[in-house]
Amino acid sequence: MTVEDVLNAELLERIGGRAAGYDERNEFCHEDLEELQEAGYLRALVPTEHGGLGWDLPLLVEAQRLLASYAPGTSLAVNMHQIWVSVARQMVQLGHAEFDQVLTEAAQGHIFAFGISEAGNDAVLFDSLTQAQVSEDGSVRFTGTKIFTTLAPVWTRLGLFGKDVDAGDEDGGTPLIFGFLPREAPGWKTIENWDTLGMRATQSHATELQNALVPAERVVRRLPVGPNQDPLIFAIFSSFLTLISAVYTGIGDRALQLGVENTARRSALSTGMSLDQDPDVRYKVAEAQLEQLALDAQLRSIAVEVEAGADHGSSWFARLVTLRTSATRTARSVVDTALSVSGGGHYHRTSELSRLYRDALAGIHHPSDDESAHRTLATYALGPLP
Repeated sequence: MTVEDVLNAELLERIGGRAAGYDERNEFCHEDLEELQEAGYLRALVPTEHGGLGWDLPLLVEAQRLLASYAPGTSLAVNMHQIWVSVARQMVQLGHAEFDQVLTEAAQGHIFAFGISEAGNDAVLFDSLTQAQVSEDGSVRFTGTKIFTTLAPVWTRLGLFGKDVDAGDEDGGTPLIFGFLPREAPGWKTIENWDTLGMRATQSHATELQNALVPAERVVRRLPVGPNQDPLIFAIFSSFLTLISAVYTGIGDRALQLGVENTARRSALSTGMSLDQDPDVRYKVAEAQLEQLALDAQLRSIAVEVEAGADHGSSWFARLVTLRTSATRTARSVVDTALSVSGGGHYHRTSELSRLYRDALAGIHHPSDDESAHRTLATYALGPLP
């Protein structure tokens, strides 16, 4: 099935028509998610042998970008589920059968959410403030607080990690434990604190874990503290950064489209000239188009290379954080330009461009943030600090 078969014009129009209401009411995109599930979109990346649509990553990137151009909040919400499916797909292809459960359950309709981010944890995947206690039967109890839990109202499986507080030499120096928490498990609750500037439809509330129980069969990985070459780290970073970039590229696509349409509708009183003929306006729009096309090429090439398993060695993480940084910066820049050529009326809160501007600002906070990205790039270019 193609992108157009699943995200058909009628579905996208309905989703786009609801976006402003979700934002205004600070409400989760329940109707959007239900329709996307019915269309098979949440199992798009699941291989056909597992009951999915069998898409590859470049096709999903195209779809997420398109969906974001209609409803950024909905696209970002669904993105977190799609990231876990992408991670599981990569890991299963590499022979790590413990991730097969993600593909199987995604095909069954389960919704996966990201329980990774923690307040103050700038190490991201390389360390955790969440405590993990391993029982004799291999199950793990997690205690801590996860922030930005997108899909908080609806997830059925929460992918999370924490640090084994009792890990010793017998654990092989791998205290970081990754697993999937079933919604029906005891020991967790949602902290409803999502009242934000933008991306409100994601309802990315915090999640408090108090001995939240992950069964042994849902524990999928143990890793050391600190940067490492484990395939799970690459699978998460490559899936997360590429798909996040797709969402923000979609925001730029829509902002540029609105800017072009608005300049064609406006005219200068002094000359009677349509503003799309004004040299200064044309320069601004051309600059925004330049940025968007440069990002288009970067996003497409990275998605193809991740899918192909290209060997970029130590430059992979530098390439991925560059893509994510370019995507979020470009989205803000293009929306800013679209606002500047569209007239003061679009400064009103009810304008779609006003909403896109607020949504684009969320890109500041996604890993890898600007500081982390620059540390990665400096290390790649100049080597590690002594």
